[in-house]
Amino acid sequence: MNLRDLEYLVAVADHRHFGRAADACHVSQPTLSTQLKKLETELGVDLVERARQVVLTEPGERVVERARAILADVDAVRGIARQASDPRAGTLRLGAFPTIAPYLLPHVVPHLRHEFADLELHLVEEKTPVLLDRLGAGRIDAAVLAMPVPDESLHVEPLFREDFVLAVPAGHHLAGLPEPLPLSALTGERMLLLDDGHCLRDHALSVCRLAGIREQPGFRATSLETLRYMVAAGAGVTLLPRMAVEPPVAASESIVLKAFQAPAPAREIALVWRRSSVRAPLLAEVAAVLRRVPADLVTPLPG
Repeated sequence: MNLRDLEYLVAVADHRHFGRAADACHVSQPTLSTQLKKLETELGVDLVERARQVVLTEPGERVVERARAILADVDAVRGIARQASDPRAGTLRLGAFPTIAPYLLPHVVPHLRHEFADLELHLVEEKTPVLLDRLGAGRIDAAVLAMPVPDESLHVEPLFREDFVLAVPAGHHLAGLPEPLPLSALTGERMLLLDDGHCLRDHALSVCRLAGIREQPGFRATSLETLRYMVAAGAGVTLLPRMAVEPPVAASESIVLKAFQAPAPAREIALVWRRSSVRAPLLAEVAAVLRRVPADLVTPLPG
């Protein structure tokens, strides 16, 4: 058994397709298939069901789980060596969830590239549960997540607090009210929300409970852009993070944005990494750069 065999097995588990797994590992499909068969022979157990759709056997699932941990440990060993030679070189795999990535990254990526010129930045946009899984498996180095992050194995470095604003259709009765709005002004409204799996949905639901707001039935958006379009079409009102409504995001004449009275509903954002990460000193520097969002958009949090 060698590490490459474990990489092939994990790739098959990730892609559920031998051809795509081989492409990801930069080998031919026959090479990957042959090595997996040798691994199964060595272990004396079938790891993969070779049908029209690739399915892991029950032992295969357990072996993949251990293989991920082994490969993460090996990557950590390599990271120690890379950090010893140049802590600011190599590749940094950074995750962010979909309702912050498109709005935060334009503000901070230029600073990251300037501060860490020799660092290759790989950005991953996924929902929070996926990012946590990848972080635990060592497939990313850190992730920008909304707090709280209830996992004692992870270090949580607070970055900033971002307020929500209310988005209403032009001509809506709330559009003409003076700002800032009290939450009570929303009582009885129907709120357009994101689908399950988005942490912004959880934040919005907590506001709904406080204000006596109901969710708009029969509709759940998959992105903030969909929410924006639905508000512009007069389908309802929604909450949007401050960064998602400010330049470089274009304004819409069909939407009116209203600020809330203090304390405004908000989300707190953090950079999260494994406590065992050998790159913790570098990630602390990255966190300092991620706090450089314009002060009119967020409120920095002490680290």
